[in-house]
Amino acid sequence: MSLVDPQDVLRLIWFDQNLSLNFQQSMSRLPVMSNKRVLMSSSSSENSQDHAPAQKKIRKDPEPVKPQAAATIIGGKRPPVAATRAPISKPVRSLGAATVAVGPSGGVLKRSIASAAAKGVNNKQPVASTVTKAGGGTRRHAWDLKGKVSDLEDKIRSYQTRVKSVNQENEALKGSVAESQTKAAQVEKRLEKQQNQIREYEEELQSLSGVRDELEKVSSERNTLQKELSNLEGKYKVMETLRDSQETELQTLKMKLSVQESTLARVQATLRDTEEEVRCLKETVAQQNDDLHAGEMERRRLHNTIQELKGNIRVFCRVRPTVDGGLSKHIQLPATDNKMITLAKTEESHTGKTTDTQKNYNFSFDRVFGAKASQQEVFEEISLLVQSALDGYNVCCFAYGQTGSGKTYTMEGEEFNENRGVIPRAVQQIFKAGEKLGSQGWEFSFTASFVEIYNESLRDLLYTGKASKRPEHEIRKSANNEVTITNLTYEKVSNEDQVLGLIALANQNRSTAQTAQNDRSSRSHSVFQLDIEGINAGRDVKCKSTLCLVDLAGSERLVKSQSQGERFKEMTAINGSLSNLGIVITALANKENYIPYRNSKLTYLLQGCLGGNSKTLMFVNIAPETDSFGETLNSLRFASKVNDCVIGTASANRK
Repeated sequence: MSLVDPQDVLRLIWFDQNLSLNFQQSMSRLPVMSNKRVLMSSSSSENSQDHAPAQKKIRKDPEPVKPQAAATIIGGKRPPVAATRAPISKPVRSLGAATVAVGPSGGVLKRSIASAAAKGVNNKQPVASTVTKAGGGTRRHAWDLKGKVSDLEDKIRSYQTRVKSVNQENEALKGSVAESQTKAAQVEKRLEKQQNQIREYEEELQSLSGVRDELEKVSSERNTLQKELSNLEGKYKVMETLRDSQETELQTLKMKLSVQESTLARVQATLRDTEEEVRCLKETVAQQNDDLHAGEMERRRLHNTIQELKGNIRVFCRVRPTVDGGLSKHIQLPATDNKMITLAKTEESHTGKTTDTQKNYNFSFDRVFGAKASQQEVFEEISLLVQSALDGYNVCCFAYGQTGSGKTYTMEGEEFNENRGVIPRAVQQIFKAGEKLGSQGWEFSFTASFVEIYNESLRDLLYTGKASKRPEHEIRKSANNEVTITNLTYEKVSNEDQVLGLIALANQNRSTAQTAQNDRSSRSHSVFQLDIEGINAGRDVKCKSTLCLVDLAGSERLVKSQSQGERFKEMTAINGSLSNLGIVITALANKENYIPYRNSKLTYLLQGCLGGNSKTLMFVNIAPETDSFGETLNSLRFASKVNDCVIGTASANRK
């Protein structure tokens, strides 16, 4: 509870008494106006001197004193004025008796009318009611009572207005005094109450002995707070310094911002120019894409024409090098012609002559590779054929020959070096070409499968389950002539490494056995298929094809030692399927109405890659050893028959 100083109360009582005294004095100074007539006792004689000034006595009214506004002072503060002066209203002219006032004294009067008439002046001439004083003011003639009355009425109205204003101020002061007296009474009550509280507090202070200790504690806290305050003031000064530096930085940033805004304006202008250039470039790119697509389709057409001119079924011959690295005695390759091969055989003379005779067997193929030909050189000849698979044509490439002639080496080769075979190189080319065509809007999906034909039964080489629970497989042909195998593993692949992993898995599962020509010979046909589906959504073009790479089983003839047992059954199945392959190719070349695809599982599976809507390549692999002369001659004769066949023009599977 706040305490009131007794001096403020005394000061307030004194101010109240002084305010009443001032109000009485202000009321005593107010002018009192009467309605008594003031008569003018001056007379003028016609015989008096001309222009004699009449001396008049006027009673000067005292100026009204403006009362001072009352003010209440409490606690040394001055409160606002209690009431404002009332607006002055325009006085209304009274209709009572006329009041005559004496005109102002002093000044020189004009000639009187009588003297003017004595000199012969026309008395009808108008006479001015006022005269001009020497100081520039105006006064009325003694005879202008009406004007003087009017002046007095104006003064009366002015005085009445002042009286009303003073009355209003007095009323306001009375209200302020009453309010002050009320407040003074309240203050006295509060003062009395506070004095009682002070007495109570003094009694409590006397009773409390630990106040001094608390005061000292408060003093120490005060000192601590003062120290903290000084620290805060120091920090504040530091903050002020930082603020000044920040303001400087802000000005710098504003300047930088203005520079950046101008730079931004230039950049935006440059951007608009660049956008216009980009738009032009986009139009150019769109036109170039159209030209590129047209060029790609033209390339495909010309590429297919070249392949057709080379033949839709081609035969390549490859000679395996000897074990010791020497030259073969009975195989001759002309140095000037890479399409000819001669098989020479020395025969004893039947005419009784002492000299032996040499019989030559000449064969011509699309390309003959010697023993020194590398894997890369071999693949370059078929790379264009692999590209046809990506263009939408079915492509089949298979290796034919006796066991140990290098079929598996040609098709698969070795891993991760320059001796890789046709299958990994073909897969690598397919994926690289697919990525390049992706820039033209093409999207490709690839599905791989690996199947083995062993004793006229199908086996899934990608099967990873238990051998005792292998599913059965059957070849099915759909309504759109697509050949599929039931329960076969089809793997979605997107890169070369995935395909190489599938090849390694298939080699582990493939059936092999020991033969007279090879300790570990392939006793089955392995068929690797890569289904390719491409779509160009922007051009609304689709294509679908199959790349089929086949490693055939050994084509050697039966011998007496193998006329019984499991090897005899294998050889019978192998030779039967190879014979049916030759029959199918011959039927296609002769354009027969019926093609016996169903005579063997191999031809039934490859019918989509052997017909007119495909491109076929056969590798005939031969061994250079002398004891393999018979098998080499048979392989070359079979390949020569295939080479003489002409299959119809292939067409792409495009929509």
